[in-house]
Amino acid sequence: MYNMTFEELNGDYSQDRMDSAAKALEEVLTSALPQGCITVGVYEAAKSLNIDPDNVVLCILATDDDDDDVKDVALQIHFTLIQAFCCENDISILRVNNTRRLAEILGRGAGKQSGAEPMDPHCVLVTSPHSSWKDPALSKLNHFCRESRCLDQWVPIINLPER
Repeated sequence: MYNMTFEELNGDYSQDRMDSAAKALEEVLTSALPQGCITVGVYEAAKSLNIDPDNVVLCILATDDDDDDVKDVALQIHFTLIQAFCCENDISILRVNNTRRLAEILGRGAGKQSGAEPMDPHCVLVTSPHSSWKDPALSKLNHFCRESRCLDQWVPIINLPER
């Protein structure tokens, strides 16, 4: 009989948490899109945060590790400022490591318009259409963020799997 070590158990727990959070994120995005509760783009997000931060319930920052995004100093400065603002205003914040997959999720619900500008999935805000919006997937994500902060992961990273 094989007994798992604490590290192995913790790793499995961590992977389960990550998988659960990724699934919840996809659910939140697909339910918020038809309600018009998504703001996409770094500049659009900054404007929205400035106008009505109390309406923002989740902030998602996305990059690809092997992409030029990591080397883009301006993007990293924007991320730092947005992260600080979200932490100051108690807005749950996540990092996503797959911009292409995030754009796929957002594009499915938004519908592709010919001639439209390409989507900038580097920053996505989820806003609440009204104060009584109760989404179990959003509650799960908020819990994941709080739990991550307790583990000193102020901005947890979620791996969005390819489909």
